[in-house]
Amino acid sequence: MSKGKEVRIARLLKAGRGLDIALDHGVCNEPSFLDGLEDMPGVIDRLVAAAPDAIQLNYGQADLLQLRPGRERPALVMRLDMGNPYNATRHRSMWAVLQNEHDPVLPAVQMDAACVVVNLFMLPDEPELFRQCVQNIARVRADCDRYGMPLMIEPLVMQPVTERGGYMVDGDAEKIVTLTRLAREMGADIVKADPTTNAEDFHRVVEAARCPVLVRGGGKEDLGAVFAKSAALMRQGAMGMVYGRNIYQHANPNAVVRGLMAIIHDDASGEEAFAQYQQG
Repeated sequence: MSKGKEVRIARLLKAGRGLDIALDHGVCNEPSFLDGLEDMPGVIDRLVAAAPDAIQLNYGQADLLQLRPGRERPALVMRLDMGNPYNATRHRSMWAVLQNEHDPVLPAVQMDAACVVVNLFMLPDEPELFRQCVQNIARVRADCDRYGMPLMIEPLVMQPVTERGGYMVDGDAEKIVTLTRLAREMGADIVKADPTTNAEDFHRVVEAARCPVLVRGGGKEDLGAVFAKSAALMRQGAMGMVYGRNIYQHANPNAVVRGLMAIIHDDASGEEAFAQYQQG
């Protein structure tokens, strides 16, 4: 790994661990994802005050974080791609494209990002979508090596909800491990993976990645369950979390961040994290 990548990863993962708050949902073109993100300047103000390790944004919103005065702010993780698998209604044609096809990593360098992230979708009967993701990653990885930018790959195994509906996460450990292995084969510096249905299987994902693994949060859940699951996954070797709706759609995001940071950096249990959250 190049020195440039090492320096940026050190900004992102403090002592090798980190909480990244995902606010890049605007490119999904899904109205329900924007609940709580209507006032982006206000959201950034609240979350910077909560002091997570990183905030994940697209290029068009990154200035809200990077132009803030002072040196103490979360690291920037920049989303480089976009696609339609998150929509509530399934489409006839599924796609995933880079937001900047000419020089996809350059905007992240210009905005002083600590890392970039790209999807690796595996959906039933959608080989063309998978091929597009592989092409995106191959292009981005070459530029990441050139610029010394860490590459986070997001392997996402999904299953259809209904014949006409959208997609949901598939927690099958075998599928997640296999796709994580592919992410590593393609040069991931960090993997952002879905949790396995059984948390005790997640160590297999970590072993397949051979690099830091951050757990993807997904949809909003009961907070006690979120803390308990997060602590269990950390015990299996995860190095942190990438959570979005479970933080920004919550009435007290500062308290949620405090609980998650205790799990990630202080090895707190789910119960201990929930107690910290309840302190308000």
